[in-house]
Amino acid sequence: MKLLMPCPDNQPAENRSFVWSLLGDGVPLLLLTALALAGSGGFAMFLSVTGAFLPHDVAFLGMQPADLCRINQCRIVHFMIHDRFSFGGVLVSIAALYAWLALFPLREGEAWAWRLLMLSGVFGFGSFLAYIGYGYLDSWHGVATMLLLPVFIGGLWMTRKLVRHWPTREEMLKPMWRPTSWRSRECLSRLCLLATALGMIGAGLTITVIGMTCVFVPEDTAFIGLTSSELQAINPRLVPLIAHDRAGFGGGLLTTGLLVLGILWQAKPSRHVWEALMIAGMTGFGCAIGVHYPIGYVDWFHLAPAWSGLALFVTGMGLGWRRFFSGSRSVNG
Repeated sequence: MKLLMPCPDNQPAENRSFVWSLLGDGVPLLLLTALALAGSGGFAMFLSVTGAFLPHDVAFLGMQPADLCRINQCRIVHFMIHDRFSFGGVLVSIAALYAWLALFPLREGEAWAWRLLMLSGVFGFGSFLAYIGYGYLDSWHGVATMLLLPVFIGGLWMTRKLVRHWPTREEMLKPMWRPTSWRSRECLSRLCLLATALGMIGAGLTITVIGMTCVFVPEDTAFIGLTSSELQAINPRLVPLIAHDRAGFGGGLLTTGLLVLGILWQAKPSRHVWEALMIAGMTGFGCAIGVHYPIGYVDWFHLAPAWSGLALFVTGMGLGWRRFFSGSRSVNG
């Protein structure tokens, strides 16, 4: 037990704990969480591009992707690919924001960064429980969650000691930026980015609820060319599997929106926060929008919210880059 206790850096080398030297201040555990999320997202995108299903998906369905591709010009598989590729992009976005939070504001002792990680973790890991609504328990997803959750919680527990000051509720609600002119380009930048974050939260919540309930919107069934009841007739387990993909993507999008909102509200303007937001935003929007065109799902009403969100995001990032790179907290001129 004594070897597991943290040892100060000024201790003789023979008295230091190897385990605690690896874990350090807990940030490595959070970075490991981010790396695992990025790897999972990349793997999801790879599977989507290849059109492959995971073994437990095939076992659950009792059908291979090739069997589904024989139905209505492979539209069912293409629809599943569009959800899974989008979900992979969202996971990479979350990973980028987690890594930035751990490396910068949390290591600088900012309490808001720790609280934002905790809040996003509740929603992100908690979204796994959405399976109760659609009835498909993804065993691989469950195992991955159970393995990663202790790492994430351990990172949060260890990094609490980094926080220099725990602000009151009033201090937390006060935004870091203070507009001196509502007509300034920097203020417009923040408003565009905040609107983007709120839109992501609303869209993520909506998609999660749809995944747990009706699963499809009219544009979805029009693309697939089959109704929900017709899909049930093909295979009664098909709709629950699609619902799992939908709810997973919705939960990831909701988590990303919360992260972006918290960062915009509390982060000090800097080059590295601009870069982290840009990586997360372009990855998320790029995957969610880009996957529609190769599969032919180009309904304008379906894509309008995503394109609008991307336009707001790009506008906000473009208008605000000087303020982020200058590092000034005030928003004026």
